Amino acid sequence: MRPLTLRRNSSRTARGFTLVELLVVITIIGILIGLLLPAINSAREAARKVTCQNNIGQLGKAALLHEHAQGWFPTGGWGWDWVGDPDRGFGVKQPGGWIYNILPYLDQKNLHDMGTGQSASQKAAQAGLMIGTTMAIAYCPTRRQAVAYPNTRSQSDWYNANPAPSMVARSDYAANQGDSTIDEIGPGPATLADGDNPLYPWYDAIHSNNATGISFIRSMVRLAHITDGPSNTYLAGEKYLDPDHYTSGTDKADNECAFSGWDNDIYRTCRYDPTNNIVETPRQDTPGSQGIASVLIFGSAHSSGASFVMCDGSVHNISFSIDPETHRRLGCRNDGLPIDDSKWK
Repeated sequence: MRPLTLRRNSSRTARGFTLVELLVVITIIGILIGLLLPAINSAREAARKVTCQNNIGQLGKAALLHEHAQGWFPTGGWGWDWVGDPDRGFGVKQPGGWIYNILPYLDQKNLHDMGTGQSASQKAAQAGLMIGTTMAIAYCPTRRQAVAYPNTRSQSDWYNANPAPSMVARSDYAANQGDSTIDEIGPGPATLADGDNPLYPWYDAIHSNNATGISFIRSMVRLAHITDGPSNTYLAGEKYLDPDHYTSGTDKADNECAFSGWDNDIYRTCRYDPTNNIVETPRQDTPGSQGIASVLIFGSAHSSGASFVMCDGSVHNISFSIDPETHRRLGCRNDGLPIDDSKWK
């Protein structure tokens, strides 16, 4: 009888993925990525939108602190060839605009006070440094980075900031100057003495029927002037900017600095004149969209609308499709007309 022997099973050859299986796995991964990316991008944009609303909310709170301390909302300053001067107070003698004037209420007193008590030349040099200093709170993160952008003007164009830096701070937020275009005064007076002269031909908008907003040329608007109610009146909002010129500094809506006097860079309007086909509602300026050359309207790079802060400090998202007449009324502090909340909230 032959001894019983055990036979080993023949070994199986290790089997890898076939080309078809690999393609199937790659296809599935691609589909999952395609599904996840929009969700991720949407979440990121939602976070940027929250940051933007927080920014304008903080700017609005600072403006309200300014009103409480000074008795009026931040003035619009002088013309665009002027920047803030720490020795000129917060009223009609202050050449700087609304963003400069709220600096002390944004924990930026040191920036506001650069050059205090110094000679004219020393102060001009300090002002030059000031306008090159950026604040993240002044930028919408969806639109662009919070950095300085090219100064496309002459280094001596600002009367009281000389030399100006090659890169200057900008702002994506603008104050509400009303429901009509204010007659601009251009660069403003050539000297401080000219501006202080009672005979200088200022456009004193606070005393004009055309002045219906919160901050504009030499404005001193008090809460008592907002007879339509602070919760029904824009204080400031995101400004429109041609998406082709986010960073160039060549757009006339973005060629000054954040701390300049009155200019379309930091002031916008809410006009609506159907008779003459004038509609200045907020407009989307997302990269890739058709840009327009406008220095008057509000707008944003968000897809859902533009962020506005009201004169009571509340922040709202205003749709690009807002009723034009409702938008106009929200931009006017004293027309006495009712506002239908269902048309904008």
